Amino acid sequence: MIKSLYIDNYRSVRKLSIDLERLNVVFGPNGCGKSNIYKAIHLIHGAAMGQLSHWLSDEGGIQKVMWAGDRAKGYASAPRRMTLAVDTDDFEYELQVGFPDKLPYPTMFDLDPIVKEEQIWLSGFRRRPSSSIMHRRNQAVFLNDVNGEKVTHAATLYENESLFGQLGEPHLYPEVSSAREILRNWRFYHEFDITKGAGLRLPQVGYRSPVLGGDGLNLAAAFQTIVEIGDSELLFAVLDEAFPECTFFCDNRNGRFQMMMHRQGINRPLESAEFSDGTLRFLCLTVALLSPRPPRFIALNEPENSLHPQMLPALARLIAQASRYTQIWLTSHSPELATLIERHTPFTLYQLAIENGETRVNRLS
Repeated sequence: MIKSLYIDNYRSVRKLSIDLERLNVVFGPNGCGKSNIYKAIHLIHGAAMGQLSHWLSDEGGIQKVMWAGDRAKGYASAPRRMTLAVDTDDFEYELQVGFPDKLPYPTMFDLDPIVKEEQIWLSGFRRRPSSSIMHRRNQAVFLNDVNGEKVTHAATLYENESLFGQLGEPHLYPEVSSAREILRNWRFYHEFDITKGAGLRLPQVGYRSPVLGGDGLNLAAAFQTIVEIGDSELLFAVLDEAFPECTFFCDNRNGRFQMMMHRQGINRPLESAEFSDGTLRFLCLTVALLSPRPPRFIALNEPENSLHPQMLPALARLIAQASRYTQIWLTSHSPELATLIERHTPFTLYQLAIENGETRVNRLS
């Protein structure tokens, strides 16, 4: 479980430290930084996936994601760095990213994000030097090997990527490799492409899928996997609550899977191409949260979008049930959803606000 999160100099977040619990609900007005915190957590996951530079480029590059407001007194002349850190039950991880140093030769890559420092400590030792299992400064890396000895990482590193994406022979560095796999196991669900003609509405080649992809394209196969090896009783109970006049099933034609729906009063089953946006989105959220292989952590960004208010009780029940097995970070615009979740399980509530361009967080409960 994530115990705390630290973000420094990322978008609207100048400096922020948050303690997390099992179920965390975040709300606030538009533009207060809810999505920025979500993206910062996602970026840690991206570093573990070896996609740090790619994901930063998707956000406009390091020059766009770096805090652009006033700098703290005494630090105006210090190098500008973005710092992301997470403290879990097993380890602490910190990543510092900045701009490249001025090079003595001409290059067009003078705005590449550069990993300045990257460190991992065993949790519970307050970052004592003896608890360090990996320390990287620029392209020099020291890490613990399988024998518990500190060794130098001999391979040449790309300076714009995390060590996680470049670590070969993981069996030689079991503690570092374990931290990487934990971060890679995090799941994020923000938007599903449910527009007309989108892949999510079309039959897809199916295979047993205990995890719904971030794009939701394997929805039908993941649904059928829950039916066969997961909590199908809870799956259908949640769907019955959200859609009392409908029943859902998976159709398989020559290996291509598609979601289907029987609706009261209609004499033929409806295909996923005919589902409403809200129906398809709710199906994706249900299958994602009832995964037969629950992750340690899931981040949901505004799951109530495009859902009718009558679906919120079922969504609240779904989130509460999922939090029994998975730590959840949930951003929302809906106070009603928070009230409904509270009927099923306690949670930690955070209110975000923006002051002089800077995101502030207030823990309410």
